[in-house]
Amino acid sequence: MNPTPMAIRHEQRGMALVISLVMLLLLTMLGVTAVQVATLEERMAGNTRDRHMAFQAAEAALRGGETLLGQAALPDFAGTQGLYATPLPLTFWSIWDPNDWSDNAVLYDGELGSALSASPRFVVEEIAFIDSEGESAAFGEIPDMSFYRITARGVGGTDTAVVILQSVYRR
Repeated sequence: MNPTPMAIRHEQRGMALVISLVMLLLLTMLGVTAVQVATLEERMAGNTRDRHMAFQAAEAALRGGETLLGQAALPDFAGTQGLYATPLPLTFWSIWDPNDWSDNAVLYDGELGSALSASPRFVVEEIAFIDSEGESAAFGEIPDMSFYRITARGVGGTDTAVVILQSVYRR
């Protein structure tokens, strides 16, 4: 007994349905994976942007501290408002605590835009004074020198992107 052509076609249609459903499932999994990868890349790009904004803010505050030290007459280093006569002990305040930065640092007053979640701040510490009176070098007199450490903190577009930079300034 030979199968009729109608029965053969009926079996083939069912197999095509199963294969097309499997292919559809594979394409769906591929699409979901592509969306997850795109979302992750977008988050990474946003975090990188926040980090760069925080770095630029900290760098601007660092330059603000250097500008302060470049003035002809320096303000009083009385241990308040971000100006300290000697290096700060680690127990005085923790650089990781944002409350200490808002209370014990100089607010950078330059223009940075409104995308930052907090204004950058800096602290200036006088770390050494070298009195060279009576000293001479092979090429002439040695000038008096003061050294200052500037610590700047910048925050990006979110509070989680924080950059802290330091420099030593000789005057």
